[in-house]
Amino acid sequence: MSEQRQVGGRAGFSHVEAWVFDLDNTLYPADCNLFSQIDRRMGEFIAQSFGIPLAEAQTLRETYYYEHGTTLAGLVRLHGVSPDAFLDYVHDIDLDAVAAAPELAAAIDALPGRKFVFTNGSRKHAERVAARLGVLGRFEGIFDIHALGYIYPKPMREAYERFVSAHGVVPHQAAMFDDLPHNLETAHALGMTTVLVDGVTDHPEHQAIAGWTELPAHIHHRTDALAPFLAAIGAALAEEKMRAKAIPPLPQFCLT
Repeated sequence: MSEQRQVGGRAGFSHVEAWVFDLDNTLYPADCNLFSQIDRRMGEFIAQSFGIPLAEAQTLRETYYYEHGTTLAGLVRLHGVSPDAFLDYVHDIDLDAVAAAPELAAAIDALPGRKFVFTNGSRKHAERVAARLGVLGRFEGIFDIHALGYIYPKPMREAYERFVSAHGVVPHQAAMFDDLPHNLETAHALGMTTVLVDGVTDHPEHQAIAGWTELPAHIHHRTDALAPFLAAIGAALAEEKMRAKAIPPLPQFCLT
């Protein structure tokens, strides 16, 4: 399933020079369900660190997520928790559910311009997942939670401003792919073309998407199959380029 709306008078991606991808539930399908492992390990880390029951730790995990953007941001701001200790523990997960995706690799390769991963996770986690997918070498950069100072995660505006500044990305020439609608709000506000990669998990935002009757104003495109969606974009852009080359130049007249 794919949907799109006109974006400032254009429906396509011919203006895009930078392709920006979230990692979890975006580059790999949501039905891999890696976040069930990550959520469980976040709860375990909090329970062990604070000496509280797991159920209480999971409640704290959710509270910090909604109040601070990520659980880690709340732990760092309020408790001075070591970010590296937290990230190493919660991302020590089984990646067997993530299969190689040669179609995705080919589709990314076919996109003209620069490609990035922009994630609230760690670079180490992103590299492990990208290696499993077979797309690790396709990105110019991985902008992770370390680069965000741990306490400025998506969807905070500062996160996006840090990203575009670090990589010299022009927002109006960028497309952002993410599975969470609220992460695309800030991207849209900065002028990026936004693509929702739709997947079903227990996350409240994913559950809410099922009740949509139309796309929100800040989401320009929606797909539940990233690889063929990107392949279609690449093919359309290649055809557009070929048509442009086929148009003969206008004759030059000398007016004297």
